[in-house]
Amino acid sequence: MNYIKNSVNLTIGTIEEKREEIKKQFLQTYELDEKLFDLLEDKEFLFQQPNRLRHPLIFYFGHTATFFINKLALANVIKKRVNPRFESIFAIGVDEMSWDDLNSRHYTWPTYEETKAYRNEVKQIVLDLIDTLAFTMPINWDSSMWIILMGIEHENIHIETTSVLLRELDIKFLKTEEIFSYKNEASNTYPKNELLEVKGSTVTLQKNRENPIFYGWDNEFSFHKAIIKDFQASKYLVSNGEYLEFVKEGGYNKPEFFSLEGKEWLDFTQAKYPTFWIKKDDSYFLREINRIIPLALNYPVDINIYEAEAFCKYKSSKLGFEVRLPSEDEYYALYNHTNAQEKEANIGLIQFNQSSVDKYKFDDFYDVIGNVWQWSITPIYPFDDFITHPIYDDFTTPTFDDRHALMKGGSFISLGNETLKEARYAFRKHFFQHAGFRYVKSSNEYRTKLNDNVYETDELIAQYCDFHYGSENFGVKNFCLNSVELLKPYLKDLNKKKALDLGCSVGRSTFEIAKIFDEVMGIDFSTNFINVGIKLKIYDSLIYKVKKEGEIFEEKTVSLKELGLEKIKDKVTFMQGDACNLKDIYTGFDLVFCSNLIDRLYYPQKFLDDIQYRINKDGLLVLLSPYTWLEDYTPKENWLGGFIKDNKEVKTLDTLKLNLIGNFELLETIDVPFVIKETSRKYQHTISQMSIWKKK
Repeated sequence: MNYIKNSVNLTIGTIEEKREEIKKQFLQTYELDEKLFDLLEDKEFLFQQPNRLRHPLIFYFGHTATFFINKLALANVIKKRVNPRFESIFAIGVDEMSWDDLNSRHYTWPTYEETKAYRNEVKQIVLDLIDTLAFTMPINWDSSMWIILMGIEHENIHIETTSVLLRELDIKFLKTEEIFSYKNEASNTYPKNELLEVKGSTVTLQKNRENPIFYGWDNEFSFHKAIIKDFQASKYLVSNGEYLEFVKEGGYNKPEFFSLEGKEWLDFTQAKYPTFWIKKDDSYFLREINRIIPLALNYPVDINIYEAEAFCKYKSSKLGFEVRLPSEDEYYALYNHTNAQEKEANIGLIQFNQSSVDKYKFDDFYDVIGNVWQWSITPIYPFDDFITHPIYDDFTTPTFDDRHALMKGGSFISLGNETLKEARYAFRKHFFQHAGFRYVKSSNEYRTKLNDNVYETDELIAQYCDFHYGSENFGVKNFCLNSVELLKPYLKDLNKKKALDLGCSVGRSTFEIAKIFDEVMGIDFSTNFINVGIKLKIYDSLIYKVKKEGEIFEEKTVSLKELGLEKIKDKVTFMQGDACNLKDIYTGFDLVFCSNLIDRLYYPQKFLDDIQYRINKDGLLVLLSPYTWLEDYTPKENWLGGFIKDNKEVKTLDTLKLNLIGNFELLETIDVPFVIKETSRKYQHTISQMSIWKKK
């Protein structure tokens, strides 16, 4: 089958032509995703876990459909969910912080038949929307149709990651017939690699949110410029044959070749050769997605970045000078040098496997695009005018942590946005992702860290950092600290094992509660907010700028150590989540603390109906709110108070009593004032009401 490789051009054609193009791409992607799972001998194998750091396959089968519904609901394109339970358990994947932190025992998965029926229902909803959504040309990221494109491109990503998981699955669970087309180009010889000159250039990236031409993720939209001097790059991607030299010389037994993190990974895995190699006696074989062949020495090696970095150190010792992974900007310079966009490549599923490293020629180089992704030395970082898309604010921001490395160029299975020059995808350094590498000899400077100090430039987040971690204003105590202090008398006889700070924002109250409880989870809908807490856990301090006047800002620093919070940070975990649609695993809490949350929920009644099941007997539910109901956040029909009904005033506390009094006892209400500083001469003074409820 010839797949549509590229994204839809969003700037040319009529409305009806775009509907048809988008429909074709949606159907291709949706059906291709399902076709991958047809490689399983039996659908019961969907509940296998190919990688103990990832969910079972059933999660990925349901996740891409759930993504469409969750994002369309968030964007207010649809008013009704299809299956709230599915849209919770299939909502969030795994981007683990360590080698072994996924506990699959917490999850109860639907059957294949239930999940397939759900996918069919979602498919029809999306097709109907493509036919009926009102939009104008060009399509940009403010368009309702952008959310459909977001779902398509998200599924393209998962087609690729699912193919890797299938490759990691025991082959006994997979069919051996060719549902997809392999090309048999394997050889027991390989070309000798060499360094060739790359002409330096001014690297310029420019993608406009108003007129993007193709769909793009938040990290791509910017004007980015870098001047790259002449350098040398390897003619070929490193082949299995070239990498075998490293393996045979005991490279995995020489920790001096590995970084500190690489050594930790090596100690944990005890790897002796690449994960997709199989050793039988003295011979090596190659695991492709659903077949095993003798090791193809002419195919690119498929490894993680720790292995790639170690090989570069080994190669440097052999060559007598340093070679390393290319930077992101050096990749762009190589792309420009070879006019890569005009060349044929092993990309877009023209075949279901890698090809020889000397097949696809880009002037004097090979595989500048396609075959396998190419690891770069650059940790993903935001361009200067980076902003998140409001409907997917956690696409990139969780990766701004110096622990995710950029990959460039796409692989044989890449489609859509993944095939574009400006695509910026990053994975944790120990992940496998049809990714290989080439090496460079270069005197160009390159970025090795996101920041020596974590720097928060977003104005709203900086304002909340100051609200949470800054000094008092006009004698009004710090709100987060004061709220927890006022709560303490009601915690004396409480079990203090596990607490939830729901709507935690940038995390001060989460840390403060951890002074009292053994384990505290902070959950917020905005990943931009929880990333402040995550960064503080990692780096201890954070720099932010608050507005003084107009375009004049003041730089401030927050430090956990200075606030006396450094020793308790390991008791704290931050996660992204929806208070109106929490995962089932978030339960068994002795305290659920919700600060200024309830009047910012899109469906507060659903929150109230659900929260009782999250709290242990005799546990506390604490709600703080100034009850400032606004249609910007909550549709008026969902307000809990602040309106007239049957000629009577409906107040929020009365509605809370009606909802909670059967399962909770109201212990107390306390007024808690707070001040938010907007500029040096503008402040908000608000009074929040704290209501404390004890679970019966």
